[in-house]
Amino acid sequence: MSDFQTIADRVEIEALRGEFTDGTMMRDYDRIASLFTPDGALRMPNIPAELIGQEAIRAYGRNVPEFVEFLVQNTHPGTIQINGDTATGRAYMSEIGRAFDGRSSMMYAIYHDRYQRTPDGWNFAERLYEVRYEDTSPLTGSGSSPRPPKAPTDSPPGDNPRPKNDGDPGHTTTLRHLKSG
Repeated sequence: MSDFQTIADRVEIEALRGEFTDGTMMRDYDRIASLFTPDGALRMPNIPAELIGQEAIRAYGRNVPEFVEFLVQNTHPGTIQINGDTATGRAYMSEIGRAFDGRSSMMYAIYHDRYQRTPDGWNFAERLYEVRYEDTSPLTGSGSSPRPPKAPTDSPPGDNPRPKNDGDPGHTTTLRHLKSG
């Protein structure tokens, strides 16, 4: 990593991965969908779900609040390999969730990513979720769903730097277990 552009690209890709996790935690599937190229794919074989295109990602997410009580996802930095206007990488995940019917899941997984540089910056061309460990023991703690974000008090009027949460659902990686029953 010897040139400024490579460093900037890595920072932008890491920010993209952070936006995905934040969108998941805030159940903002409009934002999550916007992080993908128009024909981008979100693949979760464990559920199973293969979502191709932004609208499919958005539509799938709208069903999640019907059965997921809460979901907590943490992303841990992984690898990034840049090759011009494309890149590949991995992000390491830990997450827990519980369905409204009481079924629980704790997972450790890897996102295998392909990225594409666009005129607006880096986007996901593909995210493939690989579960490495799953524990379905009952979660005894309590959780909550996200609440609509409030604009910081120092923001200019009408400028909310955080996307609106309109109730769209959160992330789906533990959903195979939580959805089936």
